[in-house]
Amino acid sequence: MKSHALRRTVLTCAATVTVPVLALALKPHTAPSGAVGSGAVPAPSASPSGSSSAGGGSSSGTSTSRTVTGDVVQTRYGPMQVEITLEGSKITAARAVQSPSGDPRSQQINASAVPTLVQETLDAQSARLDSVSGATFTSEGYMSSLQSALDQAHG
Repeated sequence: MKSHALRRTVLTCAATVTVPVLALALKPHTAPSGAVGSGAVPAPSASPSGSSSAGGGSSSGTSTSRTVTGDVVQTRYGPMQVEITLEGSKITAARAVQSPSGDPRSQQINASAVPTLVQETLDAQSARLDSVSGATFTSEGYMSSLQSALDQAHG
């Protein structure tokens, strides 16, 4: 009888700790309610030096947009490279020029992780992003390449 009560107490304690930990660890990655599409907006191609200017502000009176490509970052599963388009200092578009795609699992992970990272880039306007759960290497490579693009843009 005493053994049964002890077992029940141990299981109750384990469940009491496990359930809240799991609930807090499972962070949902959903696009904000105002987001439209995947967030990956194709941008004009960049020059080999990593940046270019596009649009002639003289006739339309609008600010010029420029596209900057970040460094290629080698991740455990393949290369990651980000390209951003800026209007002044505001990031108006971002896309992954390269992402790990050497195997079907990487392709599947990146199909959902990259659009999330792109949307976070547009929302945060910086390289300080949350890693996408289950895509840590892609997230870290994306943020490193994004930071190098931002450094080039502002340097």
